[in-house]
Amino acid sequence: MTTPTSVDQQAVCALLRDWINPFLNDKARNWVDEKGQAIKNGSEEWVFFTSFSAVPRYTGKAELNLDARALEAADALRPGWKAGHWSVDQAARAMMALSVPSGDEAAYFATMTKVFNAADIGESVALYQCLPLFPHPEGFIERAQEGLRSNLTSVFQAVAQRNPFPMEYFGENAFNQMVLKSCFVNSSLHDIMGLDQRTNATLAHMLVDYAHERWAASRVVTPELWRPVGPFLGGDYMDDIERVLNDQDPAHQEAAALALSMSSHTEAVKLLNTRQDLKEKIDNNLLTWA
Repeated sequence: MTTPTSVDQQAVCALLRDWINPFLNDKARNWVDEKGQAIKNGSEEWVFFTSFSAVPRYTGKAELNLDARALEAADALRPGWKAGHWSVDQAARAMMALSVPSGDEAAYFATMTKVFNAADIGESVALYQCLPLFPHPEGFIERAQEGLRSNLTSVFQAVAQRNPFPMEYFGENAFNQMVLKSCFVNSSLHDIMGLDQRTNATLAHMLVDYAHERWAASRVVTPELWRPVGPFLGGDYMDDIERVLNDQDPAHQEAAALALSMSSHTEAVKLLNTRQDLKEKIDNNLLTWA
């Protein structure tokens, strides 16, 4: 796990305000500013709860479609903050959530617990996307893991995808379970931040066991499953990866080759050399996990 530097919530809110401004009329701008300031000044909880819920009625739900400059500004304020998929209402809700006073930690978490517990799907997605921006981030670890247990794919992905929080704060078991569930619900592993850095032997074993279960039931597994297994190929899992390399589906063949390229073990190198066509693409960066 890594620990990021503290986040300047005021600067983040200012950036969010710049992003949503072009989408708002005067009435919506005044409403967002008024409610945000009231929340920041310590208004009663109901002001935050009702405002947070009402956001889409004023802002709409258009995609922000942030350009490279905006994404760079986000990453400069909070390394790893990926907001390229955010919508206007999500950004406005983030502003309000980040305006909640956090000096009294107990009071802050009491308020945030209430809003998480009462949130609908859209509100939950906005909140979980904000995890890397919140103050006192260690206090949200259990909440983040609860989000991963959701049966709603959009809520699960708000935590698991394009979010640095799991990479930075989850222990090995929680991170591994997140990756395994991503395979189970057909959620992209490519969008899990820090996947290559956090992969481990236990995760590789879990994923191979999962592949065996799927194969036994005559079901396929996502080709991405082999990415975390790749560094551990050699004495183990070679029969499995050879099976994938010989699959009729080219995507599975490519995944097997990429996984083999992640290992320096003699057996892995030897097997990859049997597919020079794929090896050359990998060596020339024409075939990647992207």
